[in-house]
Amino acid sequence: MQASRSVDVGCVRMTERHLHDDPPTAAQVAAARADIEAAIARAAETVPIERAATLVGLAGSVTTVAAMALDLPTYLPERIHRSTISAAEVRSVAERLLGMSHDARAALPFMHPGRVDVIGAGALILDCVVDAVAADEVLVSEHDILDGIAWSLA
Repeated sequence: MQASRSVDVGCVRMTERHLHDDPPTAAQVAAARADIEAAIARAAETVPIERAATLVGLAGSVTTVAAMALDLPTYLPERIHRSTISAAEVRSVAERLLGMSHDARAALPFMHPGRVDVIGAGALILDCVVDAVAADEVLVSEHDILDGIAWSLA
């Protein structure tokens, strides 16, 4: 690892700050996007994001975006792990999720009930990160970041 910096954006935080309607308004989405992009810019002051060779995404929002991009009939970790989703697919899924109602998101067969309210913001964050690093695709992992840290130390 060359550098790291934590910024105060996450799917819960962005939902609480900006995405109040069901579905959120265009103005709410634009405000969330601006907040996320500002946080990424702060991170880029420390982290050389322009040198990123591979964008690896993990955790619930990324794996749920992957499940939707892959059009899975249910949540299938073995299909999600090590899948790749293009930047265009990330954008499309984010737009679709942000345009859906709570009930429509809850009805998705791969959606974890605890993610229904925050997945729009999570997908938007992923979309902003993909844009910021100019990634062509995201490699999706079902494993926790701590697994990767432990592996790198072994």
